[in-house]
Amino acid sequence: MNGTRLAVTHRTTYRYSTLVETAQHLATIRPLDLPWQRVLAHRERIEPAPSYQTSRRDAFGNEVLYFSFDAPHDYLRMTSETNVLLTPRYATLDAHGTPAWEDVARMLRYAVGGTFHAESEFCFASPNIALLPELRAYALKSFAPGAPVLAGALDLMHRIHSDFAYRPSATSFDTPAARAFELRHGVCQDFAQVMIGCLRSIGLAARYVSGYLRNDPPEGAQPMIGADASHAWVSLYVPAGPSSGWIDLDPTNDVLADQGHVTLAIGRDYTDVSLLRGVILGGGAHRVDVAVHVSAD
Repeated sequence: MNGTRLAVTHRTTYRYSTLVETAQHLATIRPLDLPWQRVLAHRERIEPAPSYQTSRRDAFGNEVLYFSFDAPHDYLRMTSETNVLLTPRYATLDAHGTPAWEDVARMLRYAVGGTFHAESEFCFASPNIALLPELRAYALKSFAPGAPVLAGALDLMHRIHSDFAYRPSATSFDTPAARAFELRHGVCQDFAQVMIGCLRSIGLAARYVSGYLRNDPPEGAQPMIGADASHAWVSLYVPAGPSSGWIDLDPTNDVLADQGHVTLAIGRDYTDVSLLRGVILGGGAHRVDVAVHVSAD
């Protein structure tokens, strides 16, 4: 079968300075099966063994793992191993053949008696992304009147990649898009949330995608930025025509997210798809170590 087979290993370890008495966690670590991404195998291991474990589908279709501990423990290690087959998505993409961005925004704006489009749920503000005049002004430099929606989005991606600096540890997991836009630097999460805020501010539907980058690039290719950790990018909704559907753009690397990107989960922003979150009793201070490796299978 044509395509690229990738193997993903993701290990997260928390070490606590004092015992955690009880804990409850949610984890988004099971990659999605998609038309262009087939999950061939997935394994996960949690140490120590949870007292209880189950899973559910969230509102965005992600499989979320729930587990809890009712015995004291001084560390938590979560290991995920996945094999996927990625098929090319954009061989016939025609950015200039997509509808005018104003027509798309108008279509997504619900009016009484009109057609409801489910994609419009990604047009609104979310916990990390406020729709601000400064984001709209920045976006409109890429979206002249009548500009094809995908051509405008690609230009916006190029500009964010050029205007913003990638700086690990410069921001935190809860940094809002407005702050990252002001700083003009951050990590992949910030690049993605700023671009999403720009797109939504002009009425377009854009969602947040979490996943992984291949960190053993094919011969002759440059390594991608952020390939040593989990990654994030943007998905833009384009209606009608041969280039319709959700188109994934990675502003951190200024590329379409294709066969080097493994999709993990989809949401409005980081808060919907954080890899691990929860509530613990005890634990004191903690240290976290993360290791991600994505290579040809």
